[in-house]
Amino acid sequence: MTEAYTEAEVNSRLKAELPHWYYENGWIRRKIKTSGWKASLMVVTTVGHLAEKAWHHPDLTVSYAFVIVKLVTHSAKGITDKDFLLAKKIEEVVMWDAEATSQGVFEGTPDDPRFKYIKQDK
Repeated sequence: MTEAYTEAEVNSRLKAELPHWYYENGWIRRKIKTSGWKASLMVVTTVGHLAEKAWHHPDLTVSYAFVIVKLVTHSAKGITDKDFLLAKKIEEVVMWDAEATSQGVFEGTPDDPRFKYIKQDK
């Protein structure tokens, strides 16, 4: 069985590794802001795919313009490496900024409200 981290360890790791995630009520959480329903569904589908591949399933809150992802390892009754690894993969895939990281190969989503869907954290 994987051992759970203490609350202090969780907060320290989040600060260092996942600054847009936070610890609350025994879960690590991330609110992903979107431009609307279609974008929220794309986020849910992506998170669902990653979770299924990892066989570690988050709780999701889905709304018109955001998705909240919550992770905990129930068998360990706390936050473990499983939660951090899945959170990192979600962050890497969902929040990927093609334009900023592709050395000009990808244009990224046009700066037009008709096409924007993920609101990047600044």
